[in-house]
Amino acid sequence: MTVPATELARKTAGAPPDSPLRWPSGENVQIVHVAGELAPFARSGGLGEAVNSLARFQAASGLPTSIVMPLYDTARNNAPSIEPVGPTFRVQVGPRHETVRLWKLVSAPDDTLANVRVYFIESEAYFARPYIYGPPGSDYLDNARRYACFSMAAIASLSRIAGKSPVLLHVHDWHTALAPVFLRTTLAATEVARRTKVVLTVHNAGYQGHFPPATMSDLGLRASLFNWKQLEWYGRVNVLKGGLVFADAVTTVSPTHAHELRTQAGGFGLDGVFVQLRDRFIGITNGIDQQVWDPSTDRVLAAPYSANNLQGKLQCREALQLETGLRPTDEMPIVAMSARLVSQKGLDLILGDPSYFALDAQFLFLGAGEPRYEQALTAIAERAPNRISVQLKFTEELEHKLLAGADICLMPSLYEPCGLTQMRAQRYGTIPVARRVGGLADTIEDGVSGFLFDDYTSDDFMRAAMRAIDQFEDPDGWLVMVREAMARDFDWGRSAEKYLNLYKRVVGAAISG
Repeated sequence: MTVPATELARKTAGAPPDSPLRWPSGENVQIVHVAGELAPFARSGGLGEAVNSLARFQAASGLPTSIVMPLYDTARNNAPSIEPVGPTFRVQVGPRHETVRLWKLVSAPDDTLANVRVYFIESEAYFARPYIYGPPGSDYLDNARRYACFSMAAIASLSRIAGKSPVLLHVHDWHTALAPVFLRTTLAATEVARRTKVVLTVHNAGYQGHFPPATMSDLGLRASLFNWKQLEWYGRVNVLKGGLVFADAVTTVSPTHAHELRTQAGGFGLDGVFVQLRDRFIGITNGIDQQVWDPSTDRVLAAPYSANNLQGKLQCREALQLETGLRPTDEMPIVAMSARLVSQKGLDLILGDPSYFALDAQFLFLGAGEPRYEQALTAIAERAPNRISVQLKFTEELEHKLLAGADICLMPSLYEPCGLTQMRAQRYGTIPVARRVGGLADTIEDGVSGFLFDDYTSDDFMRAAMRAIDQFEDPDGWLVMVREAMARDFDWGRSAEKYLNLYKRVVGAAISG
């Protein structure tokens, strides 16, 4: 086979191989994710895991991929092997010159990010703090300045990260939404702006970054941008809205949620903006790492199992009961919930019907959150400790054990842009009971791999929960559902390919190969 002259010259010169993503001039494009969270270094929900998984799959497919996140105290603790990339430097944000430094991960706690270059923005003033966004139940008062500094520093670091290559900057949620705003306004005349395209992914539109009007001048943004088409929202600055307006393309994490965001009922006050984006806005469902979430190879579990041999799931069930204080029994299902204990997750439906905990089942909750929910669930568990267990200290290991040992997984969410737990649960043969919203509607087939309900009411939720428990009492029918759920394919590869197609459209590159 003859090697084309251009490729031979490239190899001879030691240049990197052609990437699947090319700039119109033919140059390889570097993908740089900018996110406020990244697992395993700092996370408060699914955002950090989604960024981790997408970046890994992109790197494995041959795309030069990097991630930039703030160097929080927790990130420093979880990433002990880092090294500085050059000296400190200063970025201007409004009237202030902020001192920052870029660090690079040398080795991760595990090898999951081995092919991804991970960078951290250090700012002693803004990120050397005990919490990511603020103490539980509140935000740091200077979060606008914190994430403006982070966004500007990430942009200023692109030359150190990507060299002279053009960049596809993929930013995530409101914490990084100022990056496209800065690139298309304050920095519009710079070379980095001309050589950078931006995709913004909305993981949770319930958090938008609302600040007083004075924030405009504080962040160095022109007063003329404070209008209803760009950054103004009901008399306040809306950072996410600005990102939506100035990004080259916008995604959210499931097709159904993309539709919901375009409606008055589901758009969190930004439905008009999402509608105006037209074909610049699409939904791409997240995936899960099916090598990590595989009960046949999961070393955390008491015993491995598969759809063809479910004996190990019974052992996982017994081990879960023993670890969480539930009475050993196989006469009733274990109904489990692994989630942040916040209103979005449907706790009001669970607590809204006193008869729920009278169902013939054992109940297990894993996660922490709002004190009112923690206290209510703990009080209920204290009255029936052998049948109801509340584990407020979340660990990934316990989540694996929970999804393997439980029979039913609750996700009665008020809204759920994508959700990951329902995919993991199905892979582990644990049947989800969920509300038909967002990614739950896209990844659960009612009556086949789970049970869905529509109305956000305790009555509708109870009907779905009772359907699941009734089905559990039919062993043959339950076995069919378990095997059907375990056969579902939620691999990230399919989603990563959709992102690549979007990137190609954004940068105007020809499809290679």
